[in-house]
Amino acid sequence: MQRRAATVKDYLATLPQDRRRIVEAVRAVILKNLGKGLEEGMQYGMIGYYVPHSVYPPGYHCDPKQPLPFAGLASQKNHVSLYLMCVYLSPEDEAAFREAWTKTGRKLDMGKACVRFKSLDDVPLEVVGRTVKRATVKKFIDRYEAVLATRSKSSAKTGVKPAAKRAAPKKKAGGRRKAPARG
Repeated sequence: MQRRAATVKDYLATLPQDRRRIVEAVRAVILKNLGKGLEEGMQYGMIGYYVPHSVYPPGYHCDPKQPLPFAGLASQKNHVSLYLMCVYLSPEDEAAFREAWTKTGRKLDMGKACVRFKSLDDVPLEVVGRTVKRATVKKFIDRYEAVLATRSKSSAKTGVKPAAKRAAPKKKAGGRRKAPARG
């Protein structure tokens, strides 16, 4: 559930009390463990933690105007989501995160980078804190660039351009975009 708040304070003010309590607790742990060079702000309609352009000028490859996303925290319709790009980029860190969470006895509802939970009791805050603290800015940027380099090499072999380099789809009549031809 994307919100249109301009600041984190505004975002928190839009949340129902029960959700605000959960988001504020997870946010406090993230802020306590957030490494030097990372910032908090609004990004993609949620609380974002990112590498600012002053530290990483290229920004996010999908939208270079955006700073490089590191993590996100959002209240959704049926749960709270914690997006951990710092885990997504590393299979080793993802495995360690999953193992640490599971060892706490709490159920883990996780996609590749998104952890979903409904109550604060569902979240081992110490695991979240250690995960955020372990991912330094340098390590995160190095992994991010390694993944981008791998994607660029695979697209050179297949002839398919990465999304950021493809031409924008052409608009069809009625305002919908036509998908680019694949070949």
